[in-house]
Amino acid sequence: MSKNIVAAPVSVQFVEVTEDQDGQRIDNFLRTALKGVPKSLIYRIVRKGELRVNKKRVKPDYRVQSGDLVRIPPIRVSAPREDAPVKQGLADVLEAAILYEDKELIIINKPSGLAVHGGSGVSLGLIEALRQIRPEQRFLELVHRLDRDTSGCIMVAKKRSMLKFLHEGLRQKGRITKIYQALVVGRWSTRTHQIDAPLNKNELKSGERIVRVQPEGKPSITLFRVLRRFGVTATLVEAQPVTGRTHQIRVHAQFAGHPIIGDEKYGVDELNREMKTLGIRRLFLHAAQLRLTLPNGERLRVEAPLEPQLLEGLARLEETDTQGVDIQEGSDE
Repeated sequence: MSKNIVAAPVSVQFVEVTEDQDGQRIDNFLRTALKGVPKSLIYRIVRKGELRVNKKRVKPDYRVQSGDLVRIPPIRVSAPREDAPVKQGLADVLEAAILYEDKELIIINKPSGLAVHGGSGVSLGLIEALRQIRPEQRFLELVHRLDRDTSGCIMVAKKRSMLKFLHEGLRQKGRITKIYQALVVGRWSTRTHQIDAPLNKNELKSGERIVRVQPEGKPSITLFRVLRRFGVTATLVEAQPVTGRTHQIRVHAQFAGHPIIGDEKYGVDELNREMKTLGIRRLFLHAAQLRLTLPNGERLRVEAPLEPQLLEGLARLEETDTQGVDIQEGSDE
């Protein structure tokens, strides 16, 4: 189990980026270098310019390069603690959830309710749990993220070279395709294939983070395809994010007038309560498929099955609606 740095004032630190760290975002680089320091503090010192790279200010999305000299200001870090131990039940679940693994990459069908990493009140996340149950693995890093309540395919790199390769793939259109399934409120029209609406992250007075469609937001595009309708009550859709913004699919579905069932932030409370009686007690958003090209040129397609709870919920929804139909491509229904 990893221990955090001792709680004490520290002087200015100068850290040179190694070749193994090349390509990391500066905020992730600092989270590794300053274990125990809250993310909010790390972002604050970057925003205020207290942190410098090669004597210059950088933005939180700056990616460090081998040989960079990072100046870290004096920080009082949290008291030492050990990560919460992984219970055998969770270890078994994660091992059984591995969809693909080779010498450089793991793809896991992440359970809903498990955060991808610890922090913000979460003592143990997916990546910390993996590091505990695979102590012989010297390098394990998340390639991307999923919301805590979203289930499905998530990639974990076992080598820095694979992490860099996949990060480059995520930035280049068409290299990596993510396909989600979502159950949304109401009757989604087959004519609605694309939502192109800029998204902006906001913080409420309570400190809660929320994403809204706003003209000054970042360009955001999601492609949608109807898979099955359940009368006028709900529609099972396929969602493919072209861009990768926070809460993108959830907010674009809400913007289209069809929020995702089980979404406590952007959804419809009354219908969410009704769906719980059918057994759908969580956000119905699932990363169902990943398509990517490996460094050796091999095309990889990995699919994550829906968990039994969601399948049972769909079956009960179908029983309550005898007019549920599968939608054929090109249909104007």
